[in-house]
Amino acid sequence: MKPARIKNIIPLFLFFLSLTANPQDYRYVENNAFTRGEYLEYNVYWDAWLLPKMIAGTAILQITDENKRFHSRSTYHVVGTGYSKGVLNMFYKVEDRYETYIDERALIPWYFIRRTKEGTYVRDDDVVFDQRNHMALGRYATREVPVNIQDIISAVYYARTFDFASAEKGDVFPFDFFLDDSVYISQVVYQGHDTVKSHLGSFSCLKFKPMVLVGPVFSEPYPMTVWMTDDENRIPVRVESKVLVGKVRVELNSFSGLANLLTAKLE
Repeated sequence: MKPARIKNIIPLFLFFLSLTANPQDYRYVENNAFTRGEYLEYNVYWDAWLLPKMIAGTAILQITDENKRFHSRSTYHVVGTGYSKGVLNMFYKVEDRYETYIDERALIPWYFIRRTKEGTYVRDDDVVFDQRNHMALGRYATREVPVNIQDIISAVYYARTFDFASAEKGDVFPFDFFLDDSVYISQVVYQGHDTVKSHLGSFSCLKFKPMVLVGPVFSEPYPMTVWMTDDENRIPVRVESKVLVGKVRVELNSFSGLANLLTAKLE
């Protein structure tokens, strides 16, 4: 068998091992923010010098009805997709799909799937998280990781459960996540309350600045601002960010299957 094929089989073998491993105690995170069946769809806008404020694509986050069990524990299966539209397809076509299986009680990931096509960049990965032994086992590398490590998608859902009742502007909420065979130490900085107006109406929101990866897309660690509904759902309503070429805005376009009434929507 060719070495490349062996490399692809190893994560699959570890995945099936994880389904039969013995259970153990993990943390418990109270979650009133989301449940199976939640569907969030976003329009992605790009504002650059030559192409002012155009619809660049669509992004979707969906919690399926599937309940695959890992270590005899229930999970949320989250699928995130994104694809470009219109003029952007002519010179930078995007077709992304991310999946994660998140422990229902501990809100830690067990299995992460990535299929990325962005222009000429292609990256596929499958990562098994051994949360007991604090290891991430991917297609290309095996790494030791911190306790309760997140992947890039599960981190969003975990952040929605944070308690901001007594938070003050400038408070920091740390979390670690694993991406591209590396561990990133990140944090979210709370920016207070704000109101967001969109074609869906006005929303009372909590405002944040997450720390991102400085590199080919972002030139500074805090270029992004996120607004989440100030209610039990904690839905991301808008994301705005500077990129190396212009600005990007992601805005909620439709939703369904929420866990709670959307009380943050203003009359």
